[in-house]
Amino acid sequence: MTETERSDTTSVRKALRPVLIASQREVTEHAPFLRRLLVGLVDESIPTALICPPMSGDPMDIGIVPGPVEVFTYPAIDLPLMERMGLESLAVALEKFKPTILHCLCESRAALTRRLARRLSVPYVLAVNSLAGRLRRLSISATRCASIVVPAETIGSSIARAHFSLADRVRRIHMPTFAESDPACFSDPLRLSSIVVAHPIDRVSDFAALLKAAKALLAEGHEFVIAIMGSGKAERRLRSALAGHGLAHIVTIVPVLDPWRSVLAAGDIFVHLQPTKTFSGFLLEAMGLGVAVVACEGGVDDPIIHEKTALVYERDDEASLRQSLARLLDDPEYARQLAASAQTHVRQHYSVGSHVAAILDTFIEAQRSTTTHWD
Repeated sequence: MTETERSDTTSVRKALRPVLIASQREVTEHAPFLRRLLVGLVDESIPTALICPPMSGDPMDIGIVPGPVEVFTYPAIDLPLMERMGLESLAVALEKFKPTILHCLCESRAALTRRLARRLSVPYVLAVNSLAGRLRRLSISATRCASIVVPAETIGSSIARAHFSLADRVRRIHMPTFAESDPACFSDPLRLSSIVVAHPIDRVSDFAALLKAAKALLAEGHEFVIAIMGSGKAERRLRSALAGHGLAHIVTIVPVLDPWRSVLAAGDIFVHLQPTKTFSGFLLEAMGLGVAVVACEGGVDDPIIHEKTALVYERDDEASLRQSLARLLDDPEYARQLAASAQTHVRQHYSVGSHVAAILDTFIEAQRSTTTHWD
């Protein structure tokens, strides 16, 4: 890089005023990642604002947003019809902040971000965290959307197929997390072993292999408890299934708590129960905390590497899942070695510093490539 280019980069960086646009998922399941990005931007002295849906508490009071970040709530009331109302008021409020770029943190906010970018005449960066089929219907401006950020290669490939004309704008930037210094799992030999599952409770069939495996492990003499973190329309049926398998006394069902990271940290084993079409923050955080992971491959499975970051089992295969769980329960030292290996992988590929630096580079590149020919 020449001296002129360095000077230009410095001036663009100093002028950055990003606005991050978050969905409900970003302030719940992805809340730790959102906070790390916000803190990183604040540490870099980048004036930053956040647009987010209404929350049960003040974003600053509940620890999601650091003090210097300006927060805009949209929609004002969490009702579907309110999405189309108040957009002009939001734009007027944002004009006072004088943003230079918008960063949409989730594809569900793509249409809102596109409208705001057009209204404010600024470029934007779109984050896509899903393989969902609706990708082909994403509202993406060919002129204002400077980059499409994805957390995994599987999602990047999906975007390139769905929007091949924009494939050159796809940037893979890993989610930011911290790896603890030591594994959390099996650290106290006197404590009852615990298994944590984070999964929507929309279909009891998703849990069938787990229930059968747990019943068999109990019959073999293993002792453990299970925490299922999630909610959904099938919760009552799942509770009935637990009772039918004789597991109600060892299984606790809790909603996605805030902060949910503490629930993961209390576990010895984390089970990634089914392939997911979205990037799993729970899976990555479990690895960073040093919880031994048992996972099935498929969907967005980039962090899953057999016997390096997780033990892989066959989807919906009770015997395969039972064998993986038994291996960790029977050999806590191996479980800790597996967890430590996953932590090393996280340090190498998912660091917070690298994430913030890559996002800033993306912002600077977007500012430089901004065209005056808006659609």
